[in-house]
Amino acid sequence: MGETLTYVPHKAIKSQALADFVVEWTDTQLPPAQVQVELWTLYFDGSLMKTGARAGLLFISPLGVRIRYVIQIHFAASNNVVEYKALVTGLRIAIELGVRRLDVRGDSQLVIDQVMKASSYHDPKMEAYYKEVRKLKDNLHGVELIHVARRYNEAVDELAKIASTRGVVPPDAFSRDPLEPCIHLPGHGG
Repeated sequence: MGETLTYVPHKAIKSQALADFVVEWTDTQLPPAQVQVELWTLYFDGSLMKTGARAGLLFISPLGVRIRYVIQIHFAASNNVVEYKALVTGLRIAIELGVRRLDVRGDSQLVIDQVMKASSYHDPKMEAYYKEVRKLKDNLHGVELIHVARRYNEAVDELAKIASTRGVVPPDAFSRDPLEPCIHLPGHGG
């Protein structure tokens, strides 16, 4: 009748062929990776100088668009209050922008620790700001606060310096000029 086929088993399979098979098979078995299209990043910084209280905000959209804010503070405040003011203002702007998920980065270890660890407060203003941040966080679907070294916060520090000198706000930045604290303490002016 013709030719006959004979089966001869191979004793070894080349490792590359096996690896290629595993990769191809794994790719078809796993769901596609979820892209974090709605995750925004907010950098905030605030400080008190002889020239006045100032703060800067930098939002980075999921597509990499940068939105900058210069905040000139026109009321007496401590350095920690200015940091909180920057954070609260940033959270309020995020809500105005319709942001749902937000990574917040700042170089104030005290503010980050107080908000994330619910530290004890010796100052009623710090507690009031903490409560305001927690309330604003509840309006977003996901907020994570991350402490960053000062050198990674230079972009917003530069914005804050512009605010402290009462200098000209760059044309690609927005300006906010709060005349009073963003919290109210019962029995106090703010």
